[in-house]
Amino acid sequence: MLSPKSAETVRATLPAVSGAIDEIATLFYEKLFAAHPELLRDLFNRGNQANGSQRQALAGSIATFARHLLDHPDSRPDAMLARIAHKHASLGVREDQYPVVREHLFAAIAEVLGEAVTDDVVRAWDEVYWLMAHALIAVEKRLFREAGVRDGAVWRPYRVAGRVQETDDVATFLLRPADGAPVPASRPGQYVSVQVQLPDGARQIRQYSLSGQPDGGLQISVKRVAAGDPSGAPAGQVSGYLHTQVHGGETLYVSPPFGDVVLSDGDGPLLLASAGIGCTPMVGMLAHLAATGSRRRIITAHADRSPATHPFRTDLRRLTGKLADATAELWYEEGAEAEEEGAGRETGGMADAVDTVTVRSGLMDLTRLAIPAGTTAYLCGPVPFMKAVRTQLLDSGVPSAAIHYEVFGPDLGL
Repeated sequence: MLSPKSAETVRATLPAVSGAIDEIATLFYEKLFAAHPELLRDLFNRGNQANGSQRQALAGSIATFARHLLDHPDSRPDAMLARIAHKHASLGVREDQYPVVREHLFAAIAEVLGEAVTDDVVRAWDEVYWLMAHALIAVEKRLFREAGVRDGAVWRPYRVAGRVQETDDVATFLLRPADGAPVPASRPGQYVSVQVQLPDGARQIRQYSLSGQPDGGLQISVKRVAAGDPSGAPAGQVSGYLHTQVHGGETLYVSPPFGDVVLSDGDGPLLLASAGIGCTPMVGMLAHLAATGSRRRIITAHADRSPATHPFRTDLRRLTGKLADATAELWYEEGAEAEEEGAGRETGGMADAVDTVTVRSGLMDLTRLAIPAGTTAYLCGPVPFMKAVRTQLLDSGVPSAAIHYEVFGPDLGL
């Protein structure tokens, strides 16, 4: 917890720091990358730096942590810390990098706030920084131990053993350890980091959910990010490389699986809600449930532009049909009628098979479903989609604590 004197100073200065945090974060990254260009080249996502989302995530996490220390002095925001620590561990972030971040962050604070940054202010915010940093370092060290790797040494060569084109812009890659040793254990819903060397020499890293774990390998599914996508991001450098350059036999460097949004144990009902490429962790969860013969009540809800753009559309129907008490609810902005008619032909008109899948037009609306009491919900997709779906679930009586979500890219919160 913060010392009383530092808590008083942080409380007094938090409005000023929060008000300038975007400017501080922007200047921090400029200073950091000027001093350490290798971090932008080989660690940070250049696309997220270009569109500003990484700066927003940093600003939000610092302000949230400081506010929590003031409002709940006897506890820590463990959920937020765990989310950040899993991301850091999958990137191979090391303990010795935290002083580097501190140096340039405090230089940015001093430059933006000027004379307001007294010695007392520096000491108070230094206390905030190191409370957060040491908490993250402790969690990251535990995650490294559990993954069986030395601190930060997460990269292992995998051979691309196969590729499946799911849709025009989504491909699945089957990865097997190049040394033939066993793959690390994973839990349904986790992700791995993939590092590739781009033509300009940069070793860029992206995180991809496991869409399955076949015997002796890992499976990831990657959507090619085109320039001008709704997120405003430039064309995806790593996704573009994987789609155009990786067809089978190549070597990729991959981290162990990490991620705190994982399928819960037990026998309570589940809701898996996704949109677009957000279906990747959900199909991994669904495959695990089918493989273990789960008898839980399971609702899988997916929204997409059309059946043609829906990855794992056939797998979703197949896995849903294998489960004892599962249904799939699909929403398509276009082509829903043709998909519903096609489903009837595929199942030969068998009512019990058709009943497991319902197809609707338009945007997802979970308030139309009968969601069982005690449901645990998992969400993945664009942040606006998850905000809307989370509100629908709350309106349907699902408690906030039972709603979990996974974000691709910096977590700006719901």
